[in-house]
Amino acid sequence: MLFVAAFVFVYYTIWALLLPFISSDSTLHSLFPAREWAIKLPLFLLLSGISAVGLFFARVTLSEARKKAAKGGKKV
Repeated sequence: MLFVAAFVFVYYTIWALLLPFISSDSTLHSLFPAREWAIKLPLFLLLSGISAVGLFFARVTLSEARKKAAKGGKKV
């Protein structure tokens, strides 16, 4: 997992930070997708992660509220 994380970090760093300074006719540009995806992909991953955490939190909160209501004899 550490190797994969290091590879992703180096790949993204080259793609987003170093590639603009390399000549556009270099063969290095063919190894990377369009630069617009350097922003769209992390943004999508961030929004997906935040949504997943929010949904998990909401599910746990509702589950706990139901347990508490069932224990107290109230209906939710």
